[in-house]
Amino acid sequence: MVLLHSSAASSRQWDALAACLRPAFDVHAVDLHGHGRQAPWRGDAPLSVQAEASLVLPLLERAGSAHVIGHSYGAAVALHLAVAQPSLVRSLAVFEPVLFGLLAEHEPLGSAAREAFDLAAQLHALVAGGRVETAAEQFVDYWSGPTAWKRLAPTAQQSVAGRMPIVVQHFDALFREALTPPELTRLTMPVLCMAGDRSTAAALRIAGVLRRLLPDASHDLLAGVGHLGPITHAALINQRLLRFLETSIPSAHLSRPAVRPDISSTLQMEQSA
Repeated sequence: MVLLHSSAASSRQWDALAACLRPAFDVHAVDLHGHGRQAPWRGDAPLSVQAEASLVLPLLERAGSAHVIGHSYGAAVALHLAVAQPSLVRSLAVFEPVLFGLLAEHEPLGSAAREAFDLAAQLHALVAGGRVETAAEQFVDYWSGPTAWKRLAPTAQQSVAGRMPIVVQHFDALFREALTPPELTRLTMPVLCMAGDRSTAAALRIAGVLRRLLPDASHDLLAGVGHLGPITHAALINQRLLRFLETSIPSAHLSRPAVRPDISSTLQMEQSA
């Protein structure tokens, strides 16, 4: 089992899910370049989604195949792996993969695509000018809503600000990622695509594109959940992931996290025909 985290986070975001999975799986929560214990990207070429996938590929090759779960940037890496090495990905579960390149291709003049372009440009300018804290505030408030930055503990603010130089590289990599509709429609492994109805326009439009391109996948819209759902609503998301894995692997017996009734009742399933 391979778990891939979001931008400015680390493999630790999956600790609770990993604890549920370890009785049944060999779990690898991977730190992507410049996060957790992983060194920053030092290649001659710009950082790419493919370069991130190269961190994971040896794990898949050693195992023969694996189930892959990803969130946001990590979900984009997970989709890249599934397209590039479909025989090595047994099942795929993603929460709001930020495939901005796919969005730009499908609606280059749309407001959602422009929203993503504008954010990337603003973050680039701020980081280049040494204003990493302001960049971090814009980044956090974009994904989590106004004043979200102010609600973070000072240590968390410092951590996110310190990762902003790599975050802007993520945006560049995501705009360059060239997954095509034919590549995505050829995926045959079990796929779960999740999104939160309180997420950004760009993330929801990407989810809509994937719903059209992957009609045989399971597509879930989670009520009351934003882009950071795997972190802010971890028990709810993890329970859905475990249910997906049990469906994909009938022999799996997984430990389920407790979910408060008021939260679990917000789950809205949108299974495509």
